[in-house]
Amino acid sequence: MSAQRFTPDFKAEAVQQIIDRKYSVAEVSARLGVSAHSLYKWVKAVAPDKTEKQASELLEAKSELLRLRAHFRRTAEERDILKKAAVSSTRRCSGLAQLIGRCFEIQGFPRPLVEVSGDSIQVALRMA
Repeated sequence: MSAQRFTPDFKAEAVQQIIDRKYSVAEVSARLGVSAHSLYKWVKAVAPDKTEKQASELLEAKSELLRLRAHFRRTAEERDILKKAAVSSTRRCSGLAQLIGRCFEIQGFPRPLVEVSGDSIQVALRMA
């Protein structure tokens, strides 16, 4: 028994039914009278190699990872700058409160209660 020969157009149409129209290999095989093994070979010959697809996906993932790492570093630097600014600002305010307290003590007054909130400073004198 000789092997059947199919035209390239016939093979392309069979593969298109499997890939584009999403018919199963068994269904196309039964309808066209072609072995499932032959259909799998035709599909494999037409379909792109999975390693190429995996390589491109890996490259995309790596570039995304590098972009996210750079963004994370920038964000962390900005956070650190803001932390330093907040600490510096707080130290200045508490330093001012301490200075006010010392000035009162030098003048012979009891140490006042100094509250710093936002941009305002409240000084309350204690009466003995």
